[in-house]
Amino acid sequence: MSRLALVTGATGFVGGHVAAHLLGEGWRVRALVRPESVASGRLPAGCEPAVGDLLDPAAVRAAAGGVDAVFHVAARYSLARSRAAEVARTNVEGTANVLRAAREEGVPLVHTSSVATIGLPADGTPGDEETPLDPAIVIGAYKRSKVASERLALEAAAEGQHVVVVNPTAPVGPGDHVPTPTGRIVTDALAGRMPAYVDTGLNLVDVRDVAAGHLLALERGRSGRRYILGNENMTLREILHLLAALAGRRPPRVRIPHALAVAVAAADELVEGRIMGREPLAPLDGALMSRKRMFVDPSRAVRELGAPRSPVRDALADAIAWFRTREVAA
Repeated sequence: MSRLALVTGATGFVGGHVAAHLLGEGWRVRALVRPESVASGRLPAGCEPAVGDLLDPAAVRAAAGGVDAVFHVAARYSLARSRAAEVARTNVEGTANVLRAAREEGVPLVHTSSVATIGLPADGTPGDEETPLDPAIVIGAYKRSKVASERLALEAAAEGQHVVVVNPTAPVGPGDHVPTPTGRIVTDALAGRMPAYVDTGLNLVDVRDVAAGHLLALERGRSGRRYILGNENMTLREILHLLAALAGRRPPRVRIPHALAVAVAAADELVEGRIMGREPLAPLDGALMSRKRMFVDPSRAVRELGAPRSPVRDALADAIAWFRTREVAA
């Protein structure tokens, strides 16, 4: 009989691809799904839904019963300061519940962390898994929650539990329903909502490579070790110019100073986040984080796991095609 994996976050962008990749590799997949997400249509075909919430220890423990491995991908993402408490509780307490369930079941766990926990050298060179994280760049509740939840995972590994940590960078590709912040860059560029840019940078990676990296981390990764799942370091200007070329649009030519971006974001945070109670279009914490180029070195995952590095250009082209299909369908 094929092996059974529990995947949390399988209705999300990365988690959905992790579940689909496991299914394609012959695994059976049980997905922990919140009640309100069961009918979303985002759970990959073939997954067995286990209805429950990360914050319910009994539901998490029941979902983990009889599995051979756990992939903890779920996380609450928001840069809105009005949702800070919700983000912290879901990401930290939820991780503790999943770690406990995997430990009680006696099975290995792959914990999906974030590039947000990777340090950045002062000289501007790419960071890696061993670069110390400067507390000054841990901006906002989301980053703090990812640092705290990763610390829980690494502490569990130090105590003898089999836990491997993966740190995806900025995934791109099809299936970005929400969309993610990187997906928002693609949709905004397609809609002509990116007339200007700031001097920042990201490491982009095909989301399907991230999914493959999760299984490779289970099969080849060392417990207690972190692996950056990434590919290409690109400035925001380079990303927008590539998107423009792929989409047949004119790229933005105006670079705005970070101070102006922060001021605009502060106003948007007040109106959209505090007054209207909606996710800000330009979160203040996102603007503050953009002052650093998030360039990293993913060579450890390539060297030790055999992580793939598919062309980012192709992933962006697939993302554009998928978003355009969604527009036509709507």
